[in-house]
This record gives sequence, C-alpha cells and structure tokens, in this order.
Amino acid sequence: MIYSGKNAVVLGLGHSGEAAALLLCEEGAGVTVCESGDSPALREKAAGLEARGIRVLLGPAADSDPTVYDVAVLSPGIDPAVPLVQNVLGKNIPVIGELELAFEECSCPAVAITGTNGKTTTTELTTEMLKACGVRTMASGNIGLPFATATRLSHELDVMVLEVSSFQLETIRSFRPQVAVWLNLSPNHLDRYPGMNEYRDAKLRIFENQAASDIAIVNAASELPPLAARRITFSAHTRDADFTLDGSWICFGGQKILDQNATRLRGIHNAENLMAALAIGHALDVEFDLMAGAVTGYTAPAHRCEFVRELDGARWINDSKATNLDAMEMAIRSQNSPVILVAGGKDKGFEFDAIAPLVRERVRAAVLIGEMKDRIANSWRDVPCHKASNLEEAVALAHGLARSGDTVLFSPGTSSFDMFRNYGERGNLFKTHANELQPKL
Repeated sequence: MIYSGKNAVVLGLGHSGEAAALLLCEEGAGVTVCESGDSPALREKAAGLEARGIRVLLGPAADSDPTVYDVAVLSPGIDPAVPLVQNVLGKNIPVIGELELAFEECSCPAVAITGTNGKTTTTELTTEMLKACGVRTMASGNIGLPFATATRLSHELDVMVLEVSSFQLETIRSFRPQVAVWLNLSPNHLDRYPGMNEYRDAKLRIFENQAASDIAIVNAASELPPLAARRITFSAHTRDADFTLDGSWICFGGQKILDQNATRLRGIHNAENLMAALAIGHALDVEFDLMAGAVTGYTAPAHRCEFVRELDGARWINDSKATNLDAMEMAIRSQNSPVILVAGGKDKGFEFDAIAPLVRERVRAAVLIGEMKDRIANSWRDVPCHKASNLEEAVALAHGLARSGDTVLFSPGTSSFDMFRNYGERGNLFKTHANELQPKL
C-alpha cells in the first residue's frame, strides 16, 4: 500500500489515466484527476470517477490547479511540455507514469517489449504462445488492458507481458523487467522528441534498472550501449546472432527450431518477431518444441498487412498500423505485385524522402491523404501521385487506378490523429470503403 494516505494527482483521463486513478483510490490515496479537455464523453467518465470518491477537474481549471500533491501520475500520451504538466512540474511534485505506478503494485515478473515496429504483433504472439505452453500470463501496457488495471490480476500470473512505448518509459524510476526486448529503431515521434537521439534514449530506459540476473533480448543490427543484463540476440539478416534465419527456418545456435512457412506470419519482419517471441520463451525456460507447435495457429493482429478483399483481379491490403516509414517499407517489400499505395496522415516531424527509391521501384501510383500529402508528393516526384481530401475519395481513386494483378496497399507511414482517433478507426474505415466498391464495368 505504497500510496495509502497520499494525496495524488493523475494527469489525463484516457484509458491509462482512468486506470491509474482507480488503482490509487483502491490503494487508499486521495485522488484528483486533471484533464485539459472538456467534452460530454469526458464529463460522463468524470461522473463515474466522482461516484467513487475521485475528484476530477476538466478544462482550464485542470491546467491551473493550485494544489500541491504528494505525487503526480502522467498518462503516456501527454507531452510534458503542455500547460497541464508544466503546472505540476513548477511545484516540484514527483512525477511518475502509469507504467511505474502499476509496476510498483505488480506481484509477478514482467516481460517488456519495445521497438518502433512489431511491438503489438510480438506482444500478442508471445502471450498466446506462452499460454499455449502452460504459462499463466496476459498482455497489457500499450495493448489490451492498461497495466494499472491488469496489475490487480498479477498475483494469479507467472509473468506479465507488456508492450511498452517510449512515452511510457520517459517517467520510470524503478521499472525493471526480468526480460526486456528491443525489436528495432527507426524515425518516429519526431513531433514529440527534438531528434532521434532523444527518441532512442527514451526507449533505452527499458534496460536502465536491469541487473546481471535479468535478460535483454536485442536485435543484432542495433548498436546499443553496454547492458547489465545477459544478452540474447536475433537477426534475419546476419548469421552473427543467437537466433538467425536459414531460408524459411528460424535457427537457434545453428539448429533449426521453427519453419516460418508452417506459421501464418510472412515476411522478414515477422521472422524477427517470431525470433523475439521464441527468445522470450527460451529466457523463461520454455522448450522450443512446445513453442514451435504453439505459434503455428497465431494470426497477426488487424490493420497489419491485413487482407481485405480481391476486386477486379486486384488485392486490397489494410496496413493502417504502419505509422512510420520503417513499417511502410516492410509492407511494400512484402508485396509481390505492382502497388497502388494509399499513404499519408499526421505530420510527425520526419520526411518521406528516405523511402522514395523503394516507392519509385515498387509503387505504380500513390494516392495521398492528410496533413502530409503535399510534402509526400514533393518527395516522390518520380511517382504518379494523386491527392485526396478524405479516405473515401482516396479509396475511390485507388480503385480507378488499380489493374488486375495489382495490390492496393493502405500503408500510411505516419499517424492517424490529423483525421482519426487512432489507426484502428482509420483501418476500419478503409476496409468499409473498400468493401463498398463495385466491380468496374
């Protein structure tokens, strides 16, 4: 009962903020939630919390709350530079994140998975694989239930599997996963961070509190500083790693342990996701034969190179989860036919120049949407680019451009927040519009 009798403030009333407020309340803390927004949905949520004895401030009152609290819990989606957070920092109130709060109350060891791409697939894959092998676990963090909700069940688990973002890692103090996983790093969130070094430093905090008895599972292609934990490495591009790829076979120490063709996951990026999951199981002393049998029935999550339909001989693929260039590159490379690419969205502070050579090679035409459409068109001058004012128009344009044998790939390469609530809403709308299309006459 670390926070019993403490006066705590939670900054933000999203899923993580609400979960943190309820956990603190159950621990016996006096809880206030401060949320800069004010809407009917937020007021409804606030009323539910107030019925539990939690004070809620919305709108300008939250940004200027004069109270000095014992501790502040920052929701991961909130930029520390906004007035809501600066008001708290100006009072020298200790600030932690929901990840730290939940970890302090967690009764079982944690596996934490970070990386620019592949976190959700690897977290889900690992969780389902471990369950099938008899390990009591669940997925939470940046996926599924907020960690502050899931931690209440931790006394019933052998291990908690966490998808962890750079935002969540910014505010840790004692967070120490028994197994920490580094999948990859590529430009992302540069609207939040001054540059790649700051983004990388935030993610590196996943290893910060590990000791020699812990395990760090890392992509062999990543140049990382010295780590206290024991390393297990993986790579689909080199033989100089513990887990490697030989044709379609994933190997450990040179021994074949899983044929990727026996799974439902395709592509080099998924080979590395499989390697990471197998490495986690290995770190937890699960036998390879059990794991290989468990992963064969796993299907990747929605919105990640998800087949939608075939129309007039063209395949339609929803890759709305591609919120950065590295994910877009993987999606394009995984296609074996000419691509009509639907891309664009929120301006996250990076350019699309780096991927232009691949687009020129593989993409027959691009349909662009969102804040970035003009800048992307400028970067891809050698590719026919068409601009759309919304996703429905983009789908219609792509349909007009597609020929039999093409793939229409919706892989935005950036976030959805300029037009949608999240990538899931964006992907579902793409699927709806695609499924409404009629065959060409």
